[in-house]
Formats: sequence, C-alpha cells, structure tokens
Amino acid sequence: MSQSHTLLIGADDKPELLERLLRIVRHRGFRLTSLDMHHTDDCNVVEITLQVTSDRPIANLQSQLDKLWDVSHVRLLPQEQQ
Repeated sequence: MSQSHTLLIGADDKPELLERLLRIVRHRGFRLTSLDMHHTDDCNVVEITLQVTSDRPIANLQSQLDKLWDVSHVRLLPQEQQ
C-alpha cells in the first residue's frame, strides 16, 4: 500500500536544482503528487515542499536528497502537518 509523505527542502536557487530533485524522486521509485516552491527572504534560497507517494521507505529518498551539494536541509513533515 502506498504511503504519502511530505518533505520540506531548503536549497540554493540554482537553474539545475529542480531537475536533480525530480530525477532522484523518480530513480528512488517515488511518485510526485505535489510540488510547491517559493523564495525565502534571501533571494538565493528556495523552500520546496514535495509531496510523494510510494511503498518504499521515505528515509531512502530523504537521505539521497540531503546529499545534494546545493541542498541545505531536508525535513520530513509529521503526518498531522501534512
């Protein structure tokens, strides 16, 4: 049974950022159901909210996204905040 998860990602605003994030989501076997992106007060930093579904453990995706050099943090939101 697929589970839904929401990840909050902080990253440097680079042209290739979204492409890399989406490639990792796809390669790890997750389906993207929602994406929201906005700039923070610092225009060079973006906050991205990804909502994904999969049978796979979310920790695998979270750790892979956290390894990207332009990502500053990846946080899994608790179910009640989703």
